[in-house]
Amino acid sequence: MSSLSERLAAARREAAAQGRHAATPGADADVLGDVVTATEPTPTPPSVGTHAHTDVDAPAAGQKVPGPLSSRAAAASADGKPGRRIAGTDSDRLEDLKSSVHTELIKQLGPHLYDAEMDQDELDQTVRSVLSDVLGAQDRPLSAADRVRVTQEITDDILGYGPIDPYLRDPEVSEVMVNGHDDVWLEKDGRLVKAEAHFADEAHLRRTIDKIVSRIGRRVDESSPMVDARLPDGSRVNAIVPPLAIDGSALTIRKFSTDPLTVQDLINFGSLTPQTADFLDACVRGRLNVIVSGGTGAGKTTTLNVLSSFIPTDERIVTIEDAAELQLKQDHVVRLESRPANIEGKGAVTIRDLVRNSLRMRPDRIVVGEVRDASALDMLQAMNTGHDGSICTLHSNGPRDTLARMETMVLMAGMDLPIRAIREQVASAVDLIVHQTRFKDGSRRITHITEVERMEGDIITLQDIFVFDNSAGFDENGRILGRLRSTGLRPKFLEKLAYANVAVDPTIFRTERI
Repeated sequence: MSSLSERLAAARREAAAQGRHAATPGADADVLGDVVTATEPTPTPPSVGTHAHTDVDAPAAGQKVPGPLSSRAAAASADGKPGRRIAGTDSDRLEDLKSSVHTELIKQLGPHLYDAEMDQDELDQTVRSVLSDVLGAQDRPLSAADRVRVTQEITDDILGYGPIDPYLRDPEVSEVMVNGHDDVWLEKDGRLVKAEAHFADEAHLRRTIDKIVSRIGRRVDESSPMVDARLPDGSRVNAIVPPLAIDGSALTIRKFSTDPLTVQDLINFGSLTPQTADFLDACVRGRLNVIVSGGTGAGKTTTLNVLSSFIPTDERIVTIEDAAELQLKQDHVVRLESRPANIEGKGAVTIRDLVRNSLRMRPDRIVVGEVRDASALDMLQAMNTGHDGSICTLHSNGPRDTLARMETMVLMAGMDLPIRAIREQVASAVDLIVHQTRFKDGSRRITHITEVERMEGDIITLQDIFVFDNSAGFDENGRILGRLRSTGLRPKFLEKLAYANVAVDPTIFRTERI
Protein backbone atom coordinates (compact mmCIF):
# COMPACT_ATOMS: atom_id res chain seq x y z
CA MET A 1 0.00 0.00 0.00
CA SER A 2 1.34 3.43 -0.84
CA SER A 3 2.01 5.89 1.93
CA LEU A 4 -0.49 8.46 3.02
CA SER A 5 1.57 11.34 1.61
CA GLU A 6 1.67 9.69 -1.83
CA ARG A 7 -2.09 9.20 -1.81
CA LEU A 8 -2.59 12.85 -0.84
CA ALA A 9 -0.34 14.02 -3.65
CA ALA A 10 -2.24 11.87 -6.16
CA ALA A 11 -5.56 13.27 -4.94
CA ARG A 12 -4.27 16.83 -5.34
CA ARG A 13 -3.16 16.18 -8.89
CA GLU A 14 -6.54 14.68 -9.76
CA ALA A 15 -8.38 17.63 -8.23
CA ALA A 16 -6.20 20.11 -10.11
CA ALA A 17 -6.86 18.28 -13.39
CA GLN A 18 -10.61 18.57 -12.82
CA GLY A 19 -10.45 22.21 -11.75
CA ARG A 20 -11.76 21.44 -8.29
CA HIS A 21 -8.71 22.27 -6.22
CA ALA A 22 -9.20 25.22 -3.86
CA ALA A 23 -6.13 27.10 -2.69
CA THR A 24 -7.59 27.97 0.70
CA PRO A 25 -6.85 26.79 4.24
CA GLY A 26 -8.58 23.49 4.80
CA ALA A 27 -8.37 22.39 1.14
CA ASP A 28 -6.17 19.42 2.11
CA ALA A 29 -8.81 18.39 4.60
CA ASP A 30 -11.48 18.53 1.82
CA VAL A 31 -9.44 16.19 -0.36
CA LEU A 32 -8.58 13.99 2.55
CA GLY A 33 -12.26 13.68 3.38
CA ASP A 34 -12.88 12.13 -0.03
CA VAL A 35 -9.95 9.72 -0.14
CA VAL A 36 -9.12 8.85 3.46
CA THR A 37 -11.30 7.10 5.98
CA ALA A 38 -10.84 7.19 9.69
CA THR A 39 -9.35 3.71 9.74
CA GLU A 40 -6.10 5.48 8.91
CA PRO A 41 -4.43 7.95 11.24
CA THR A 42 -5.20 11.66 10.92
CA PRO A 43 -2.46 13.43 8.93
CA THR A 44 -0.26 16.00 10.56
CA PRO A 45 0.60 19.35 8.99
CA PRO A 46 3.29 19.20 6.28
CA SER A 47 5.91 20.68 8.57
CA VAL A 48 5.63 17.72 10.97
CA GLY A 49 6.54 15.11 8.38
CA THR A 50 4.82 12.20 6.72
CA HIS A 51 5.05 9.50 9.40
CA ALA A 52 1.81 8.80 11.24
CA HIS A 53 0.99 9.22 14.89
CA THR A 54 -2.03 8.37 17.00
CA ASP A 55 -4.45 11.28 17.82
CA VAL A 56 -6.48 11.03 21.02
CA ASP A 57 -9.42 12.80 19.20
CA ALA A 58 -9.34 10.55 16.13
CA PRO A 59 -12.82 9.88 14.73
CA ALA A 60 -14.43 6.53 15.11
CA ALA A 61 -14.06 3.87 12.44
CA GLY A 62 -16.08 4.46 9.28
CA GLN A 63 -16.34 8.24 9.79
CA LYS A 64 -14.83 10.83 7.45
CA VAL A 65 -12.40 13.47 8.59
CA PRO A 66 -14.37 16.73 8.91
CA GLY A 67 -13.53 19.68 6.67
CA PRO A 68 -15.10 23.04 5.82
CA LEU A 69 -16.96 21.62 2.82
CA SER A 70 -16.32 18.36 1.03
CA SER A 71 -16.14 18.29 -2.75
CA ARG A 72 -19.30 16.18 -2.89
CA ALA A 73 -21.11 18.75 -0.69
CA ALA A 74 -19.93 21.48 -3.03
CA ALA A 75 -21.28 19.54 -5.98
CA ALA A 76 -24.61 19.08 -4.20
CA SER A 77 -24.77 22.81 -3.54
CA ALA A 78 -24.10 23.56 -7.18
CA ASP A 79 -26.94 21.22 -8.16
CA GLY A 80 -29.35 23.23 -6.02
CA LYS A 81 -29.94 20.51 -3.40
CA PRO A 82 -30.72 21.32 0.23
CA GLY A 83 -27.96 23.24 1.93
CA ARG A 84 -27.45 25.60 -1.02
CA ARG A 85 -26.64 29.22 -0.11
CA ILE A 86 -28.56 31.70 -2.28
CA ALA A 87 -26.39 34.72 -3.12
CA GLY A 88 -29.38 37.00 -3.89
CA THR A 89 -32.94 36.99 -5.12
CA ASP A 90 -34.04 37.82 -8.66
CA SER A 91 -35.28 41.16 -7.35
CA ASP A 92 -31.84 42.02 -5.96
CA ARG A 93 -30.25 41.00 -9.26
CA LEU A 94 -32.60 43.27 -11.20
CA GLU A 95 -31.98 46.16 -8.79
CA ASP A 96 -28.22 45.77 -9.24
CA LEU A 97 -28.65 45.63 -13.01
CA LYS A 98 -30.94 48.66 -13.00
CA SER A 99 -28.42 50.62 -10.93
CA SER A 100 -25.51 49.81 -13.24
CA VAL A 101 -27.51 50.52 -16.40
CA HIS A 102 -28.81 53.77 -14.92
CA THR A 103 -25.26 54.91 -14.09
CA GLU A 104 -23.99 54.02 -17.56
CA LEU A 105 -26.91 55.85 -19.16
CA ILE A 106 -26.15 59.01 -17.17
CA LYS A 107 -22.51 58.81 -18.28
CA GLN A 108 -23.42 58.52 -21.96
CA LEU A 109 -26.16 61.14 -22.11
CA GLY A 110 -24.59 63.61 -19.73
CA PRO A 111 -26.01 67.14 -19.87
CA HIS A 112 -28.54 66.26 -22.59
CA LEU A 113 -30.88 65.09 -19.83
CA TYR A 114 -31.09 68.63 -18.45
CA ASP A 115 -31.06 70.55 -21.71
CA ALA A 116 -34.09 72.82 -21.47
CA GLU A 117 -34.02 73.49 -25.22
CA MET A 118 -34.32 69.81 -26.18
CA ASP A 119 -37.80 68.72 -27.17
CA GLN A 120 -39.35 66.24 -24.74
CA ASP A 121 -40.20 63.73 -27.49
CA GLU A 122 -36.67 63.94 -28.87
CA LEU A 123 -35.21 63.41 -25.39
CA ASP A 124 -37.50 60.44 -24.85
CA GLN A 125 -36.38 58.79 -28.09
CA THR A 126 -32.71 59.47 -27.30
CA VAL A 127 -32.97 57.95 -23.82
CA ARG A 128 -34.76 54.85 -25.07
CA SER A 129 -32.24 54.35 -27.89
CA VAL A 130 -29.22 54.63 -25.60
CA LEU A 131 -30.95 52.50 -22.99
CA SER A 132 -31.49 49.72 -25.53
CA ASP A 133 -27.80 49.82 -26.48
CA VAL A 134 -26.65 49.76 -22.85
CA LEU A 135 -28.93 46.85 -22.00
CA GLY A 136 -27.71 44.96 -25.05
CA ALA A 137 -24.10 45.37 -23.92
CA GLN A 138 -24.80 43.84 -20.51
CA ASP A 139 -23.36 40.36 -19.98
CA ARG A 140 -26.26 39.33 -17.74
CA PRO A 141 -29.02 37.46 -19.57
CA LEU A 142 -32.49 39.00 -19.26
CA SER A 143 -35.89 37.56 -20.02
CA ALA A 144 -38.22 39.61 -22.22
CA ALA A 145 -40.41 40.50 -19.22
CA ASP A 146 -37.42 41.60 -17.11
CA ARG A 147 -36.08 43.66 -20.00
CA VAL A 148 -39.38 45.49 -20.38
CA ARG A 149 -39.56 46.08 -16.63
CA VAL A 150 -36.01 47.41 -16.34
CA THR A 151 -36.50 49.64 -19.40
CA GLN A 152 -39.74 51.11 -18.04
CA GLU A 153 -38.39 51.71 -14.52
CA ILE A 154 -35.22 53.41 -15.74
CA THR A 155 -37.18 55.52 -18.23
CA ASP A 156 -39.57 56.56 -15.45
CA ASP A 157 -36.62 57.53 -13.25
CA ILE A 158 -34.85 59.60 -15.90
CA LEU A 159 -37.75 61.10 -17.86
CA GLY A 160 -40.52 60.90 -15.28
CA TYR A 161 -40.92 60.73 -11.54
CA GLY A 162 -39.66 57.29 -10.65
CA PRO A 163 -41.95 54.64 -9.14
CA ILE A 164 -44.97 56.98 -8.91
CA ASP A 165 -44.91 57.76 -12.64
CA PRO A 166 -47.33 54.92 -13.59
CA TYR A 167 -49.88 56.28 -11.11
CA LEU A 168 -49.58 59.78 -12.54
CA ARG A 169 -50.49 58.28 -15.92
CA ASP A 170 -53.41 56.30 -14.47
CA PRO A 171 -56.67 58.22 -15.10
CA GLU A 172 -58.36 56.47 -12.16
CA VAL A 173 -55.89 57.96 -9.65
CA SER A 174 -56.78 61.49 -8.53
CA GLU A 175 -54.07 62.00 -5.90
CA VAL A 176 -50.67 60.48 -5.06
CA MET A 177 -49.35 60.74 -1.49
CA VAL A 178 -45.79 59.72 -0.54
CA ASN A 179 -45.24 59.45 3.23
CA GLY A 180 -41.56 58.55 3.16
CA HIS A 181 -39.63 56.60 0.54
CA ASP A 182 -41.29 53.24 1.28
CA ASP A 183 -44.89 54.34 1.94
CA VAL A 184 -47.00 55.44 -1.06
CA TRP A 185 -50.78 55.95 -1.02
CA LEU A 186 -53.29 56.75 -3.75
CA GLU A 187 -56.76 58.23 -3.93
CA LYS A 188 -59.12 56.32 -6.22
CA ASP A 189 -62.81 57.15 -6.43
CA GLY A 190 -62.44 59.31 -3.34
CA ARG A 191 -60.97 56.47 -1.24
CA LEU A 192 -57.41 55.90 -0.01
CA VAL A 193 -55.58 52.75 -1.14
CA LYS A 194 -51.98 51.74 -0.51
CA ALA A 195 -49.73 51.47 -3.58
CA GLU A 196 -47.23 48.68 -4.16
CA ALA A 197 -44.56 51.09 -5.40
CA HIS A 198 -41.77 52.50 -3.26
CA PHE A 199 -38.64 54.56 -3.71
CA ALA A 200 -35.23 52.92 -3.27
CA ASP A 201 -34.29 55.21 -0.39
CA GLU A 202 -34.67 58.74 0.93
CA ALA A 203 -32.09 60.07 -1.54
CA HIS A 204 -34.11 58.64 -4.44
CA LEU A 205 -37.24 60.42 -3.21
CA ARG A 206 -35.36 63.69 -2.73
CA ARG A 207 -34.00 63.52 -6.28
CA THR A 208 -37.56 63.16 -7.57
CA ILE A 209 -38.77 66.13 -5.50
CA ASP A 210 -35.84 68.25 -6.72
CA LYS A 211 -36.63 67.33 -10.32
CA ILE A 212 -40.25 68.51 -9.89
CA VAL A 213 -39.55 71.83 -8.18
CA SER A 214 -36.44 72.81 -10.17
CA ARG A 215 -38.40 72.84 -13.43
CA ILE A 216 -40.41 75.84 -12.27
CA GLY A 217 -37.57 77.64 -10.53
CA ARG A 218 -38.37 76.54 -6.98
CA ARG A 219 -36.12 74.78 -4.49
CA VAL A 220 -36.47 72.66 -1.38
CA ASP A 221 -33.76 71.94 1.20
CA GLU A 222 -33.11 72.19 4.93
CA SER A 223 -33.22 76.00 4.84
CA SER A 224 -36.46 76.02 2.80
CA PRO A 225 -38.10 72.69 3.66
CA MET A 226 -41.60 73.37 2.23
CA VAL A 227 -42.60 74.07 -1.33
CA ASP A 228 -45.71 74.36 -3.48
CA ALA A 229 -45.19 73.61 -7.15
CA ARG A 230 -46.92 72.11 -10.14
CA LEU A 231 -46.09 69.62 -12.85
CA PRO A 232 -45.96 70.66 -16.52
CA ASP A 233 -49.50 69.28 -16.97
CA GLY A 234 -50.80 71.53 -14.17
CA SER A 235 -50.98 68.94 -11.37
CA ARG A 236 -50.60 70.56 -7.95
CA VAL A 237 -47.57 69.50 -5.90
CA ASN A 238 -46.68 69.99 -2.23
CA ALA A 239 -43.41 68.74 -0.76
CA ILE A 240 -42.05 68.94 2.77
CA VAL A 241 -38.68 67.50 3.77
CA PRO A 242 -36.72 66.91 7.00
CA PRO A 243 -36.24 68.38 9.53
CA LEU A 244 -39.93 69.36 9.36
CA ALA A 245 -40.99 65.92 8.06
CA ILE A 246 -39.87 63.61 10.85
CA ASP A 247 -40.27 60.23 9.10
CA GLY A 248 -38.77 61.25 5.77
CA SER A 249 -39.79 63.55 2.92
CA ALA A 250 -43.51 63.80 2.15
CA LEU A 251 -44.79 64.46 -1.36
CA THR A 252 -48.43 65.11 -2.30
CA ILE A 253 -49.56 65.43 -5.91
CA ARG A 254 -53.15 66.34 -6.79
CA LYS A 255 -53.52 65.38 -10.41
CA PHE A 256 -54.71 67.80 -13.04
CA SER A 257 -57.57 66.55 -15.17
CA THR A 258 -56.58 66.61 -18.84
CA ASP A 259 -60.28 66.31 -19.70
CA PRO A 260 -62.06 68.76 -17.36
CA LEU A 261 -65.42 67.74 -15.98
CA THR A 262 -68.48 69.40 -17.47
CA VAL A 263 -71.80 70.27 -15.90
CA GLN A 264 -73.26 67.11 -17.40
CA ASP A 265 -70.57 65.07 -15.62
CA LEU A 266 -71.55 66.63 -12.29
CA ILE A 267 -75.19 65.78 -12.99
CA ASN A 268 -74.24 62.19 -13.82
CA PHE A 269 -72.21 61.93 -10.60
CA GLY A 270 -75.13 63.22 -8.56
CA SER A 271 -73.31 66.39 -7.45
CA LEU A 272 -76.00 68.47 -9.15
CA THR A 273 -79.51 67.99 -10.47
CA PRO A 274 -80.57 69.33 -13.89
CA GLN A 275 -82.73 71.97 -12.18
CA THR A 276 -79.93 73.26 -9.95
CA ALA A 277 -77.56 73.28 -12.93
CA ASP A 278 -79.99 75.50 -14.84
CA PHE A 279 -80.33 77.75 -11.80
CA LEU A 280 -76.54 78.18 -11.40
CA ASP A 281 -76.23 78.83 -15.14
CA ALA A 282 -78.72 81.67 -14.80
CA CYS A 283 -76.91 83.07 -11.74
CA VAL A 284 -73.55 83.23 -13.56
CA ARG A 285 -75.02 84.74 -16.73
CA GLY A 286 -76.91 87.23 -14.56
CA ARG A 287 -73.58 88.44 -13.09
CA LEU A 288 -74.10 87.41 -9.50
CA ASN A 289 -71.04 87.27 -7.25
CA VAL A 290 -70.56 83.65 -6.22
CA ILE A 291 -68.38 82.01 -3.56
CA VAL A 292 -67.73 78.26 -3.85
CA SER A 293 -66.91 76.91 -0.40
CA GLY A 294 -66.02 73.52 1.06
CA GLY A 295 -63.31 71.48 2.71
CA THR A 296 -60.05 70.19 1.26
CA GLY A 297 -60.64 67.81 -1.63
CA ALA A 298 -64.38 68.57 -1.75
CA GLY A 299 -64.24 69.49 -5.44
CA LYS A 300 -64.34 73.30 -5.18
CA THR A 301 -61.99 73.87 -8.12
CA THR A 302 -63.98 71.48 -10.31
CA THR A 303 -67.22 73.30 -9.48
CA LEU A 304 -65.52 76.66 -10.06
CA ASN A 305 -64.40 75.41 -13.46
CA VAL A 306 -67.95 74.36 -14.32
CA LEU A 307 -69.43 77.68 -13.14
CA SER A 308 -66.83 79.56 -15.19
CA SER A 309 -67.97 77.68 -18.28
CA PHE A 310 -71.32 79.51 -18.00
CA ILE A 311 -69.65 82.92 -18.52
CA PRO A 312 -70.58 84.33 -21.96
CA THR A 313 -67.82 84.23 -24.55
CA ASP A 314 -67.98 87.99 -25.24
CA GLU A 315 -66.62 88.96 -21.79
CA ARG A 316 -63.02 89.54 -20.68
CA ILE A 317 -62.05 87.14 -17.88
CA VAL A 318 -59.03 87.48 -15.58
CA THR A 319 -58.16 84.34 -13.56
CA ILE A 320 -55.91 84.54 -10.49
CA GLU A 321 -54.51 81.38 -8.90
CA ASP A 322 -51.70 80.05 -6.72
CA ALA A 323 -51.14 77.21 -9.19
CA ALA A 324 -52.87 77.48 -12.56
CA GLU A 325 -55.61 74.83 -12.59
CA LEU A 326 -58.63 76.43 -14.22
CA GLN A 327 -59.36 75.36 -17.78
CA LEU A 328 -61.67 77.96 -19.26
CA LYS A 329 -62.89 77.44 -22.81
CA GLN A 330 -63.69 81.09 -23.56
CA ASP A 331 -61.54 82.98 -26.07
CA HIS A 332 -60.81 86.08 -24.00
CA VAL A 333 -59.05 84.83 -20.85
CA VAL A 334 -56.02 86.33 -19.07
CA ARG A 335 -54.39 83.89 -16.64
CA LEU A 336 -52.33 85.15 -13.70
CA GLU A 337 -50.36 83.09 -11.19
CA SER A 338 -48.83 84.14 -7.87
CA ARG A 339 -45.11 83.75 -7.16
CA PRO A 340 -43.30 82.91 -3.90
CA ALA A 341 -40.24 84.73 -2.61
CA ASN A 342 -36.82 83.84 -4.02
CA ILE A 343 -33.85 82.49 -2.07
CA GLU A 344 -33.21 85.97 -0.67
CA GLY A 345 -36.78 86.31 0.54
CA LYS A 346 -37.67 88.87 -2.10
CA GLY A 347 -39.77 89.04 -5.23
CA ALA A 348 -42.96 87.47 -3.86
CA VAL A 349 -46.18 88.33 -5.70
CA THR A 350 -49.28 87.40 -3.71
CA ILE A 351 -52.87 86.75 -4.70
CA ARG A 352 -53.70 90.14 -3.15
CA ASP A 353 -51.20 91.90 -5.42
CA LEU A 354 -52.70 90.20 -8.46
CA VAL A 355 -56.28 91.05 -7.46
CA ARG A 356 -55.33 94.70 -7.08
CA ASN A 357 -53.52 94.64 -10.42
CA SER A 358 -56.44 92.92 -12.17
CA LEU A 359 -58.67 95.93 -11.44
CA ARG A 360 -56.47 97.90 -13.87
CA MET A 361 -56.83 95.30 -16.63
CA ARG A 362 -60.41 96.15 -17.59
CA PRO A 363 -61.92 92.80 -16.51
CA ASP A 364 -65.57 91.89 -16.97
CA ARG A 365 -65.09 88.97 -14.59
CA ILE A 366 -62.48 88.22 -11.95
CA VAL A 367 -62.11 84.52 -11.07
CA VAL A 368 -59.89 83.76 -8.06
CA GLY A 369 -58.80 80.16 -7.58
CA GLU A 370 -58.72 80.44 -3.79
CA VAL A 371 -59.05 83.27 -1.29
CA ARG A 372 -57.09 82.41 1.84
CA ASP A 373 -55.62 85.64 3.23
CA ALA A 374 -55.90 89.43 3.11
CA SER A 375 -56.81 89.21 -0.58
CA ALA A 376 -60.38 88.75 0.70
CA LEU A 377 -60.57 92.51 1.31
CA ASP A 378 -59.50 93.32 -2.25
CA MET A 379 -61.90 90.70 -3.60
CA LEU A 380 -64.79 92.32 -1.72
CA GLN A 381 -63.72 95.73 -3.01
CA ALA A 382 -63.71 94.39 -6.58
CA MET A 383 -67.19 92.90 -6.16
CA ASN A 384 -68.43 96.20 -4.76
CA THR A 385 -66.90 98.43 -7.44
CA GLY A 386 -68.69 97.29 -10.55
CA HIS A 387 -66.99 93.95 -11.20
CA ASP A 388 -70.16 91.91 -10.81
CA GLY A 389 -70.09 88.27 -11.74
CA SER A 390 -66.85 87.50 -9.93
CA ILE A 391 -66.32 83.95 -8.64
CA CYS A 392 -63.89 82.58 -6.06
CA THR A 393 -63.38 79.58 -3.77
CA LEU A 394 -62.86 79.53 -0.03
CA HIS A 395 -62.27 76.82 2.61
CA SER A 396 -65.08 76.49 5.14
CA ASN A 397 -67.43 74.03 6.86
CA GLY A 398 -70.71 75.57 5.71
CA PRO A 399 -72.41 78.70 4.35
CA ARG A 400 -72.43 80.50 7.70
CA ASP A 401 -68.79 79.61 8.33
CA THR A 402 -67.96 80.98 4.88
CA LEU A 403 -69.02 84.45 5.98
CA ALA A 404 -67.14 84.13 9.27
CA ARG A 405 -63.95 83.14 7.45
CA MET A 406 -64.37 86.02 5.03
CA GLU A 407 -64.56 88.43 7.98
CA THR A 408 -61.45 86.91 9.56
CA MET A 409 -59.44 87.17 6.35
CA VAL A 410 -60.47 90.81 5.87
CA LEU A 411 -59.11 91.53 9.36
CA MET A 412 -55.82 89.88 8.27
CA ALA A 413 -55.32 92.82 5.91
CA GLY A 414 -54.41 94.93 8.95
CA MET A 415 -57.19 97.42 8.40
CA ASP A 416 -58.75 98.59 11.65
CA LEU A 417 -62.31 98.10 10.46
CA PRO A 418 -65.29 97.48 12.77
CA ILE A 419 -66.99 94.11 12.35
CA ARG A 420 -70.24 95.75 11.28
CA ALA A 421 -68.53 97.58 8.42
CA ILE A 422 -66.95 94.33 7.23
CA ARG A 423 -70.28 92.52 7.38
CA GLU A 424 -71.98 95.26 5.42
CA GLN A 425 -69.32 94.92 2.74
CA VAL A 426 -69.82 91.14 2.63
CA ALA A 427 -73.62 91.38 2.50
CA SER A 428 -73.42 93.96 -0.27
CA ALA A 429 -70.79 92.08 -2.33
CA VAL A 430 -71.70 88.41 -2.12
CA ASP A 431 -74.91 87.16 -3.68
CA LEU A 432 -74.63 83.36 -3.60
CA ILE A 433 -72.73 80.66 -1.71
CA VAL A 434 -72.35 77.22 -3.27
CA HIS A 435 -71.13 74.82 -0.58
CA GLN A 436 -69.63 71.44 -1.44
CA THR A 437 -68.86 68.40 0.74
CA ARG A 438 -66.93 65.17 0.28
CA PHE A 439 -68.80 62.33 1.97
CA LYS A 440 -67.42 59.22 3.62
CA ASP A 441 -68.05 57.11 0.52
CA GLY A 442 -65.75 59.39 -1.47
CA SER A 443 -68.50 61.14 -3.43
CA ARG A 444 -68.44 64.92 -3.75
CA ARG A 445 -71.81 66.65 -3.61
CA ILE A 446 -73.08 70.22 -3.55
CA THR A 447 -74.97 70.37 -0.26
CA HIS A 448 -76.09 74.02 -0.07
CA ILE A 449 -76.98 76.70 -2.59
CA THR A 450 -77.57 79.66 -0.30
CA GLU A 451 -78.54 83.27 -0.94
CA VAL A 452 -76.79 86.03 1.01
CA GLU A 453 -79.55 88.54 1.74
CA ARG A 454 -79.02 91.67 3.84
CA MET A 455 -78.05 92.87 7.28
CA GLU A 456 -80.54 92.50 10.11
CA GLY A 457 -79.01 94.30 13.05
CA ASP A 458 -75.41 93.00 13.20
CA ILE A 459 -76.18 89.67 11.52
CA ILE A 460 -76.09 88.80 7.83
CA THR A 461 -79.20 86.82 6.95
CA LEU A 462 -78.86 83.74 4.76
CA GLN A 463 -81.54 81.83 2.90
CA ASP A 464 -81.07 78.27 1.68
CA ILE A 465 -82.53 77.81 -1.79
CA PHE A 466 -81.42 74.19 -2.34
CA VAL A 467 -80.26 71.84 0.42
CA PHE A 468 -78.92 68.30 0.25
CA ASP A 469 -81.51 65.85 1.60
CA ASN A 470 -79.85 62.80 3.16
CA SER A 471 -83.02 61.20 4.51
CA ALA A 472 -82.69 58.31 2.02
CA GLY A 473 -79.55 57.14 3.83
CA PHE A 474 -77.07 54.78 2.13
CA ASP A 475 -77.30 51.78 -0.16
CA GLU A 476 -75.87 48.31 0.54
CA ASN A 477 -72.45 49.40 -0.78
CA GLY A 478 -72.27 52.42 1.50
CA ARG A 479 -73.01 54.93 -1.27
CA ILE A 480 -75.02 57.95 -0.24
CA LEU A 481 -78.51 58.15 -1.77
CA GLY A 482 -79.42 61.77 -0.99
CA ARG A 483 -79.73 64.63 -3.48
CA LEU A 484 -80.31 68.35 -3.67
CA ARG A 485 -83.87 69.45 -3.01
CA SER A 486 -85.52 72.82 -3.21
CA THR A 487 -86.58 74.48 0.05
CA GLY A 488 -89.51 76.09 -1.78
CA LEU A 489 -88.16 79.61 -1.13
CA ARG A 490 -87.57 81.97 -4.02
CA PRO A 491 -84.38 84.08 -3.86
CA LYS A 492 -84.56 87.86 -3.62
CA PHE A 493 -81.99 88.32 -6.38
CA LEU A 494 -84.44 87.20 -9.09
CA GLU A 495 -85.08 90.90 -9.68
CA LYS A 496 -81.37 91.45 -10.24
CA LEU A 497 -81.33 88.60 -12.74
CA ALA A 498 -84.30 90.05 -14.56
CA TYR A 499 -82.48 93.40 -14.76
CA ALA A 500 -79.65 91.52 -16.55
CA ASN A 501 -82.24 90.00 -18.94
CA VAL A 502 -81.89 86.51 -17.46
CA ALA A 503 -85.09 84.65 -16.78
CA VAL A 504 -85.45 81.80 -14.29
CA ASP A 505 -88.24 79.28 -14.53
CA PRO A 506 -90.18 79.74 -11.25
CA THR A 507 -91.18 76.07 -11.23
CA ILE A 508 -87.53 75.21 -10.41
CA PHE A 509 -88.29 76.17 -6.82
CA ARG A 510 -91.25 73.82 -6.43
CA THR A 511 -90.32 71.19 -3.90
CA GLU A 512 -92.09 68.33 -5.66
CA ARG A 513 -89.95 68.70 -8.79
CA ILE A 514 -86.62 68.02 -7.15
